[in-house]
Amino acid sequence: MIISASRRTDIPSCYADWFFNRVQEGFVYTRNPKNYHQVSRISLEIDKVDGIVFWTKNPLPMLPRLQELSSFPYYFQYTLTPYGRDIEPSVPPKIEVGIPSFCRLSDTIGPDRVIWRYDPILVTTFYSIDYHLRYFTKMAGLLKGYTNRCTISFLDLYSNMRKNTDKLGLIMISEKEQHYLCENFSSIAHANGMEIDTCSESIDTSRYGMGHARCIDDRLLEKIGGKPLTLSKDKNQRLECGCVTSKDIGMYDTCCNGCLYCYATRNTGQGRRNNALHDPHSPLLIGTLSDGDELAELTHGATQLTLF
Repeated sequence: MIISASRRTDIPSCYADWFFNRVQEGFVYTRNPKNYHQVSRISLEIDKVDGIVFWTKNPLPMLPRLQELSSFPYYFQYTLTPYGRDIEPSVPPKIEVGIPSFCRLSDTIGPDRVIWRYDPILVTTFYSIDYHLRYFTKMAGLLKGYTNRCTISFLDLYSNMRKNTDKLGLIMISEKEQHYLCENFSSIAHANGMEIDTCSESIDTSRYGMGHARCIDDRLLEKIGGKPLTLSKDKNQRLECGCVTSKDIGMYDTCCNGCLYCYATRNTGQGRRNNALHDPHSPLLIGTLSDGDELAELTHGATQLTLF
């Protein structure tokens, strides 16, 4: 079992202490996003976990305690974009904080275990295609030697995002422009010693030496952990997604970064309200078990339900 921490929220940045408490206790509770009272108990015991994939825009809160994870195979999906506080209001400045943090993390665990995510790519009159090319070139140069891989994707607009994204003045990127960016990004990445791939994109970028990413990557965890894994493709993700199955321990509407393009948090106010209910000592990311909750625990291959 691979633990995803998390596609739904930035656990390293917002909930690092909670995560380490969960590792110490050996389990975590997660609510079903589609059924609030359905709670799963997920083991974090070393013999039950094949690896951990962290997703973050700021790993600094975790860095002093990474030695506590030395028994686990793990790696980071680290998002560094060219956007400022107008789009990512609570993300630390990239050049002053983000890049140095990336390099420090890479020095600690190795460049093969820190994947640079330049996503999502969105275009406005300010964040133009030329802007992206200039900034990607600058960032790739600063990250040279600190990562072996970059993953990119273009913004997908979901209905729950439009309230936030309407104020950005987005300019739709044509398929021709997507190819133009991919061709140039590929050349820049390769010139800086990085492989580059796309996350869940339908356009064919193979001519530029770009494939489809496997962000939850059993192959990388096999290499890190030194043992073979037998995991299937995650059928709950989009068709173009290469990820294998995993258990996500995050929760929607809890991220503190406030990114306007985020699909996992409806608005920053909701994220702050939920964050205020966070208890770092609770098995749940937000709140505690309550009346009506059904706790499902996997016991010897069977699901055992407990009512609260």
